Amino acid sequence: MKYLLILFTLALPISAQAQKDYSNDVKSIDAIIAALYEVISGDPGAPRDWDRFRNLFTPDARLIPTGKNAEGKITYRTMSPEDYVTMFTTRITTGFFEWELYRVTEEYGTIVHVFSTYETKEKKDGPVTNRGINSIQLIKQSDRYAIMNIFWCPESAGYPLPEKYLK
Repeated sequence: MKYLLILFTLALPISAQAQKDYSNDVKSIDAIIAALYEVISGDPGAPRDWDRFRNLFTPDARLIPTGKNAEGKITYRTMSPEDYVTMFTTRITTGFFEWELYRVTEEYGTIVHVFSTYETKEKKDGPVTNRGINSIQLIKQSDRYAIMNIFWCPESAGYPLPEKYLK
């Protein structure tokens, strides 16, 4: 009996974690974009809810940063959501806050494209460290939206943001 009580006590936090409901995050375009920016933002060492992050994506989703390398060559890298989690947790040692400045949304049938202008900071009230555009493709399913692809280009890659994406 003593061992059952210990086992139950240890399993309770795991059970509570598994029961989180992320359904509100994917009910609308506004909700999924807000959840995307919220889940990656936080102070140094602050835990991110990576299960919430994973829930935003299709199983075969891709995240693709692009820019220029030190030689000025245009490059890109393709990551799965899991690759992004690994990259983020091993490389981001400062705080990281990202939020949307402006958005253009196009929809047709099951296809949604969001052109989302963003800015980043290392401290919530600190100076802006970067800006750019996230090109986000979503699929509208019967009961939810899901991110299929995020392709982004930071302004630091030498491309100033056009005024039309800063309104």
